[in-house]
This record gives sequence, structure tokens and C-alpha cells, in this order.
Amino acid sequence: MNAVLGQLGIWLGLAASAAGVVVLAVSLRRQATGRPEDRRLDGRVMAPLLLLGALVAVFAMERALITHDFSIAYVADNNARATPLIYSITGLWSALAGSILLWSFALAAFTALLVWRYRKSAGDPVIRWASLVMYAVSAFFFGLMATAADPFVTVPGAAPAHGAGPNALLQDNPLVAAHPPLLYLGFVGFTVPFAFAVGMLATGRVGERWQVETRRWTLAAWTFLSVGIVLGAWWSYQVLGWGGFWGWDPVENAALMPWLCGTAYLHSVLVQERRGLLRVWNLSLSVATFALTILGTFLTRSGVIQSVHAFSESDLGPALIAFFLVVVVVGFGLIAWRGDRLRSPGGIDAPIGREGAFVLNNVLFVGFAFVVLLGTLFPLLYQALRNQQVTVGAPYFNTVAVPVGLALLLLMAVAPALSWRKIDAGVLWGRLMVPVWAGVLVVVACVAGGVRGLAPLVGFGLGAFAAASAVRSLALSVRASRRHGTGAWRGLVGRANGGMVVHLGVVVLAVGIVAATSFLQRTELALRKGQPVRFDGHTFVFEGLRFVHTPQRTATEALIEVDGAGPFTPAVSQYGGPDSTAVGTPAIDSGVFGDVYLTFDALGGTGNSTGASAVGNLPANAIGAGVVVEPLLPWLWAGGLLVGLGGALALVPGARRRATEPASAPPSLVRDRPGGAGPERSPVALDPAPVLAASAPPGEQP
Repeated sequence: MNAVLGQLGIWLGLAASAAGVVVLAVSLRRQATGRPEDRRLDGRVMAPLLLLGALVAVFAMERALITHDFSIAYVADNNARATPLIYSITGLWSALAGSILLWSFALAAFTALLVWRYRKSAGDPVIRWASLVMYAVSAFFFGLMATAADPFVTVPGAAPAHGAGPNALLQDNPLVAAHPPLLYLGFVGFTVPFAFAVGMLATGRVGERWQVETRRWTLAAWTFLSVGIVLGAWWSYQVLGWGGFWGWDPVENAALMPWLCGTAYLHSVLVQERRGLLRVWNLSLSVATFALTILGTFLTRSGVIQSVHAFSESDLGPALIAFFLVVVVVGFGLIAWRGDRLRSPGGIDAPIGREGAFVLNNVLFVGFAFVVLLGTLFPLLYQALRNQQVTVGAPYFNTVAVPVGLALLLLMAVAPALSWRKIDAGVLWGRLMVPVWAGVLVVVACVAGGVRGLAPLVGFGLGAFAAASAVRSLALSVRASRRHGTGAWRGLVGRANGGMVVHLGVVVLAVGIVAATSFLQRTELALRKGQPVRFDGHTFVFEGLRFVHTPQRTATEALIEVDGAGPFTPAVSQYGGPDSTAVGTPAIDSGVFGDVYLTFDALGGTGNSTGASAVGNLPANAIGAGVVVEPLLPWLWAGGLLVGLGGALALVPGARRRATEPASAPPSLVRDRPGGAGPERSPVALDPAPVLAASAPPGEQP
């Protein structure tokens, strides 16, 4: 029943997406040849059918997982009768075929939302092209499920009585319920800006309106991806037992690269909206961001890399890499074809201004994305060409990440005080004086408190500088909102204000990373029962062992007090029976000022351990415990959630500025109307005075 229903949903989704492509292609052909408009060919009816097919397939799989329908091979391999409900539900994305199903469901939802959002403009060629692209991408992923990645393949013969259960690492922490879906929403959400880019380039309508329209879609996808990446780092930290949160794993890099390009786009599109500049750059970023999501899908689902985050080897590699190449060729081919229409109406007037800051910001983000791409792909290319394995480790990435991160903190501090055009040095200093002194005072306080090292001192100082600059901008906005009677809360919403909240989140996150990596202390302790042991200012007392037996899990837990609190219970756990692989389960004493991370590494008197143990032979009443002390690490998670809050606030429409346009606008600032009815004026103020005034924070004049 579940398999039949799921197959029906997949084929309905595939048929609806393929029909959408055909119908819209016919419609666009009719428009191109000047034939009469036919509203029946706008493709809108296919979107709800596509979404319905995805919903039916997801419902069938979740029903099969929750009811333990082991006649479906995917359920038998990734579920067991003892699996708790939450991990039965998350089994949908625990393996390859199910992850493609979740991806397709998110894609169908974005397609339906796009069609509904622009239902009144369904006849616009840009919308029709964008819808066609969404249907085409959906058809590709539904086609994968109908062929090589079918999640509803049934078990030959009688269904097994018990399933194998999920991977042990995927049933030990509830973050698995949030981290992958948010990542997928971020990845899939970037399809919409790509679809609009194709629509604009195919129609030659490369004016500002549609490019700016895609900013909100990009912001939503970027917010999902940002929170998803941070939650993924949190999951890795809590589950894998290594005490770290980011290892420059190829799968981690696959998520980071589109995030970097998406961040660059969100900044540079502001320059296009204000001045009509960077058109080629923004369209290229839209294409590159989506292409990198497909490349990441290839890396994680083709078996070309070995990673705890990657899926097993599959037959999807050729199809995914071919689709990636199609995206690259079509996207950048269209940009090259429309190059004559993408010329900007002018250039950057003042390098020391907000435009120049955004350009430098983009160079840093895209340059770093290229460095990550090179470090990720080089081992694969080297092995393919030389048949030898080579690794690119963290030192390579950190060599670039540290200076780029510090430079971005400096830009975050200075950019909010800049004007869009030239700015007087005295005015700039007046805006930055308080933030600069905040940074200086933090550095002085750190030195007085015993902090040493150039990198952490610079990081803390620039973090305080950037945080004070963001707080100053928010305070001015709140004050202006109160003065105009719109309520203080209006000073916290909108693109600019939400962006400042994002900046605050990034600063908090960066401070946590700097402190945790600069002052991390790691050791392995031999703990005898009842005997205190001190390390890095903390006292550890081993109280004994506890044995846990549940239908889901069998574990040996070490009871350890940390500074008189606890006990904390690092463990050696087995999921799925005595023959399953034992995995370490860490325990964390977390506080505002840092974490103490504990692992159970060795058991005295037996020689058993979960990994390499450095404590030597232990008596029967002792254990070997791994200890990692990481100052301010919880700030990383708090900063990531604050970034998500800022992204959500930026999606809320803020107060709109009204600018008076001169009677005659220069031709360079004329753009295409959405409906193709000829040129319309840009909404950007053309008189330099209003532009300069609008670029200043509320309550200030440049």
C-alpha cells in the first residue's frame, strides 16, 4: 500500500513537472511569434499537481517509517521497531533515496509558492521562463526518484520481521530533526534566483526590478542555510565525540560554498538596486550559487568522497555532474549572450564609500569560496589524474579563513557608517568614534585580563568595533521610528535593520570561534574512582559506572562530576543489538563562558576503549576520559541563531523611503517594465541630494 502510494506520488510529480515544461515552452513560443495570448498555457495548474505528488510521496514514506513497513527496502535499511518516533520521522532524510525525496518535496513547495506569488503576472515572459526552469529542475529530481534513486523499492520475497535501524549517529541527538531540513530549504531555495536569472536573460529584460525581486527569495534561502549550517556544526560537536565543530570536511565545504556566494549576492544586489551597477556580477552570483548547490549534491550523493556526513556510493554521480554542467553552460552562456544589455550605466564614483565596501566584501567572499572549492576538488582531481590519494587539511583553509574573517569584521564595522557616494573624513570619524573606542577598550580589558596573542586580540577588538557599529545603527533607527510615531519595533525590522541584527549575530559567532580555537585545552585524564583530578582550573571526580539497557540503546556510562556539578555521563553506546558497532557518546558541561567536553575513552582493567587512548594501563576502578575545555564556544550557537533572527527580521517589509523623481530621467537609469510594455523610470532617486540623505543612518546627514 505505502509503496504503491509513494510510486503514484512520484509519477504524478514527474508528469506534472514535465507537462509544465512542455506547456510553458509552447506558451513562450507563441509569445515569441506574436500569436494571441492563451491563458490556459501559463502552466499554473501544474504547480499544485506537482506539490500534491510530492506530498503524497512524503506521506507514504513517513507512514511506512512510523508503522515500520519493512516491505519497503528503504524502511528496512533505516528503521527498526525499537526506533523512537522522532528518529522514525527523521528517517526520511537518513539515507540517499529519502534525501532526494525531501529535496524534491522542498522544490515542489518553492515552485508552487513562486507560481502562487506571481499568479497575477503569470503572463509575463520572465515569470513564464522562471516557472519553466523550476519545472525543469523538479522534473530532473523526480526523474532521479523514478529511476536510480527510487525510495519505494520493495524487498523481494517476505518482508523482514525487524529492520536494521538508522545509523547510530542519526539516532542520538534531536538536532537531526532540524539540521538537514533547514539545509535543504536553503539549497533548494537558491533555485528561485537562478530561475529568475534565466528568465531575465532569456527575455533580455535585465533591468533592476526582477533582479531586486529575487533578493527576498535569496534572503529566505540564505537564512535557512545559515541556521542549517550552524545547527550542523552543533550536531557534529554534540555527536561525533571529537570536541570540534568544523573540520573542513568536503561535505561541510559543499554547504559553505553556496553560502559564501549567496552572502556576496545579498550585498552586491544593493549596489544594483541603488545605482544600477554590477549587473553581470549579480547574475553570475545567482548562477554560481545554484550551480554550487548541485555540485554539493554531487559530492554528497555520488560516493566520490568518504565522509561521516556523506551518503553511501550510488549510481547518481553521472546524472548529477551532467546536470551541474548543464546549469553552468546554460547560465553563463546566457550571460555571455546578453553581455551587450548588461553594461552598467556608470561606474563606482568613490572607492571609499558604501559601493566600494560592497565590492571589496564581494571580492573577499567569492575569493574565499574559490579557495574552498579548490581545496575541496583538488584531491578528487589529483586522484583521477594520477591515481594517487592526497589530502588537503585544515591548515590550508585556515591560512585564508583567518585573514578573510578579520577583514570582514573590519568591513562590517566601517560599512554601516559609509555613504553611497563620497563622505567627508570628519563625518566618517564622527560616526565611528564610539565604535572605535569600544574596540580599543575591549582590547585593553583583554590584555589586562591576561589574554595574549595577536590573532585573538585583533579578533576581539574588531568584534567589539563591529558590534558597537551595528548597535549604533539600530539605536539610530529605533530613535527615528519613535520620532515618526511608527513604534520602536519598526527600527528593528526591514532589510537594513535586520542586516544589522545579522551583523551582531556574526560578531557573537566570530568571538565564540576565536576564543574556542585560540584558547582550547585538550587532554586525556586517568580518573580513579573518588579521587579528584584538576585540569585547566576544573576539578573532575569519577563516581563510577552505570549500565543502560533500553529497546533502542545499550550503553556503559561513566559518571563524572565537574566542579561539583553533575554527574555528567559520557558513554560507550550500541544501537541495534550486541553485534552493532559501539560509538562514543560525549557529555558536555556547557555554560555562558565556555564548555567542558567529556568523552569515555578507556575502561580500566579491560583495555577496552572507543578510540586511541593515551593514559596507558588503568586499574579496574579507573577510566580514561578525554577532556576538552573550550572558552565561549556556546556563543557560536547563540550567534548562529541570532543570524537566523536577523534574516527573518530583514524579510519583514520596513518603512519605505519616498523620493521625488525629476521630470526627465537620464536614459542610463531607464529600465524595462515587467510586462514588456516599454521603459519605466527607476524608483531610485536621481537627485544626488536625496540619495546621499537616504544613505545615512536615520537621524544623520552626510
